[in-house]
Order: sequence, then C-alpha cells, then structure tokens
Amino acid sequence: MKLDVIKLDGGKAGSVELSEDLFGLEPRADILHRMVRWQRNNAQAGTHKVKTRSETSYSTKKIYRQKGTGGARHGDRNAPIFRKGGIYKGPTPRSHGHDLPKKFRKLGLKHALSAKAKAGELVIIEDAAAGGKTAALAKQVKDLGWKRALVIDGASVNEDFLKASRNIEGLDILPTMGANVYDILKRDTLVITKAGVEALEARLK
Repeated sequence: MKLDVIKLDGGKAGSVELSEDLFGLEPRADILHRMVRWQRNNAQAGTHKVKTRSETSYSTKKIYRQKGTGGARHGDRNAPIFRKGGIYKGPTPRSHGHDLPKKFRKLGLKHALSAKAKAGELVIIEDAAAGGKTAALAKQVKDLGWKRALVIDGASVNEDFLKASRNIEGLDILPTMGANVYDILKRDTLVITKAGVEALEARLK
C-alpha cells in the first residue's frame, strides 16, 4: 500500500510504499487484547502484601485454658478469626507477568500497525527533526491536528526533537525498538518517520 509522506511544516515529501505484511492485515481484536493484557500484566508491580498469622504482633500465649470454659478451643490471638489477627491466604508479593511466544508478539505489533492504517490514523513524516524549541514544535503539531500522537523514529531518536517534545501534552516519541502495541493503540494518531518504517520492516520481517 502507498501512503503520502509529509513534513512537519505540512508540506509534501513524496510517498512511500508500505509492506502489506505490516500495514495491510485485517486487525484481530483477540490478538490485540492478548498483547495489551500481556504488557499490562508484566508492568504490574505485584507488591501487595498482608500479614499472616506468624507476622502479627499479638502475644503467642494461649488466651485461655483448653477445657472447661464452655467456649471454643483457641491458641493465641493471631488466629485469622480474631480481629487484627493474621490474614488467611491474603495477597503476597508476586509477579503477574506471563509468557507469550516471540512470534505472537511480532504478530501483535503487525496487527496494531494495521489497525491504525485501516482506521486512517497513520501518518508518515519525512523525519522527526526540530530545533529544540518547544513553542515552534507545538505550533507545528497543532497545525497538523495531532492531539494525542505517538511518533516512532528509527533506531535512535533525534535529541533536539525529544527535547522540544517533552513539554507538549499528548505527544510522545519512541525509537523503533520501543514500539509496542499498548502505546500504539492508546494514541489517536500514529506518526512514523521514513527511517522508522524501514526499521520496523527490518525488525518484523
């Protein structure tokens, strides 16, 4: 598929041929859902923790004699049935992450790119270069109509563009190796440089 290439000032810079294997697939919601779930689970801290019976601070002395009280038999106040006692089978620190095959992760990224292309939310720019001035870049972004945009550059990101984009709300930039399904899907516009297209095709071939 062929797409027009533009400059940051809105001018035209020719066109580029996009691979059908990356941008022409029929997006599958089940694949994208599994990819987003995998990413979010891996990012989850899993640091939740409760105190068990052995960690609460009551005395371990038997609270009353075993027999003759007419009440149930008990040991110490740390038992889970008592107020402020230990919690039974509560959450403990653990990883929420799970594995996905590398081939599936590649496929998920292809479907995310194809979803943006099919929705008409894909923009190809000649390069992501700026003079390091936030005001100038913000005006260009506003003129282009990008409200929540992700820019994917080549193997590395232009330092001046990165510096200028830091204080622009809704604009993020990633190198090709940082491109991921979650960040692509949560933005309204996906912007890829020509170098980024070549690097993505090399990464996902």
